[in-house]
Amino acid sequence: MPTDIIMPQMGESIVEGTITKWLKKPGEAVQRDEPLFEISTDKVDAEIPAPASGVLREIKTPEGTTVQVNTVVGVIDEAGAGVAPAVQAAPGVTAATAPQTVPAFPAEEKRPQEEEKAAREEEEAEEGERVRSSPLVRRMARDHDIDLRQVPGSGLGGRITKEDILKFIEQHPAAPGPAAVPAPTARVSPGQAAAAPLPPPAAEPGELVPMSAMRKKIAQRMVESVHTSAHVHSVFEVDMTRIVNLRERMKDDFERRTGAKLTFMTFFCRAAIHALRQFPIVNSSVEGENLRYHRNVNLGIAVALDWGLIVPVVKNCEEKNFLGLQRAITDLADRARLKKLQPDEVTGGTFTVTNPGNYGQMFGLPIIMQPQVGILGVGNIKKQPVVVTDENGMDSIAIRSLCHLALGYDHRVIDGAVGDQFLRAVAMYLQNWNEEIG
Repeated sequence: MPTDIIMPQMGESIVEGTITKWLKKPGEAVQRDEPLFEISTDKVDAEIPAPASGVLREIKTPEGTTVQVNTVVGVIDEAGAGVAPAVQAAPGVTAATAPQTVPAFPAEEKRPQEEEKAAREEEEAEEGERVRSSPLVRRMARDHDIDLRQVPGSGLGGRITKEDILKFIEQHPAAPGPAAVPAPTARVSPGQAAAAPLPPPAAEPGELVPMSAMRKKIAQRMVESVHTSAHVHSVFEVDMTRIVNLRERMKDDFERRTGAKLTFMTFFCRAAIHALRQFPIVNSSVEGENLRYHRNVNLGIAVALDWGLIVPVVKNCEEKNFLGLQRAITDLADRARLKKLQPDEVTGGTFTVTNPGNYGQMFGLPIIMQPQVGILGVGNIKKQPVVVTDENGMDSIAIRSLCHLALGYDHRVIDGAVGDQFLRAVAMYLQNWNEEIG
């Protein structure tokens, strides 16, 4: 019996998903629970496993299409059954076999059709000798006072292309031809003429691609955050020499004993947890005109992906020791890159840590994850010469491993003094590290 492939509901609040990639083609064998297609929702990107073994008989919903949850997007049949041709996404048209589907980017996809329609209508309205060209080419000709009848066309049937008009403009910069004969237009009153919309700007050269669902959601949330919170940033320089030496000395033994890699991120997170317990207002969130002081510390850990950025959340961090926190961070980061996260693993954060220093950045000014009120940005750890003072008050030059920490905080909730005190507590915990690492 055929088995329907259903768009799953990846969380209670999720009502639709976008199919970003089919991992199998019609006619290919599939095994139950192996990855079959990839989806993107407003919460998470994920790989969806096959619900049964057999042959992918039909793809009902093409890539780039958004459908409601519980929609049938394909069919798996037993081996040897007939195979339907793959659904091809026509511009601006969704597969007829999926009545609930909604094109992911209808406006962008319809534009070529609309331009062709406009081109046909304008060409049919020409008097005398008709010139085959697109609206863009005619607009460029008007802007440069060029008679299109003087421009040789290299397109099908002598059609003048954008390259043809650009070449003509380049060859005749100082001596443009006479203006093209305008198409006849209806007589309008001055008021009507003033209200007519301006022509759209000429298209810029380069590739135009639609934003992915994840990219659009990131853009929406970042703009919302900047418009919501009164962002202020403080930056502290931290001496990480003690931790750098400790990690270098113990990383091999740590991995051999625990099976986990010893990363700097866990040190920064432990210091943030310590400071959040001292300054609980930084672990709060805004609810209307009220503040919610959270009982637990749920750290969001920003993970850079090839296709965007995601922030999985380590819940109840204050209950974990160093090793438990290291394992939780590694697990979430690995599954984020493999698209194995569940929606509840990217929600509920109370404070966020991001580490752009991995790429050599000195420091950045991160944007707050709403409705949180703080985010810690970690810069690059770099050896530098600094002045150090010994117990006798004598100064000398020494090589130290320094790092810059940037705290972004919501000034509606956190005063500058509190933000600086919090960041100083993080710095002091790191510089005077004496915690067992397991």
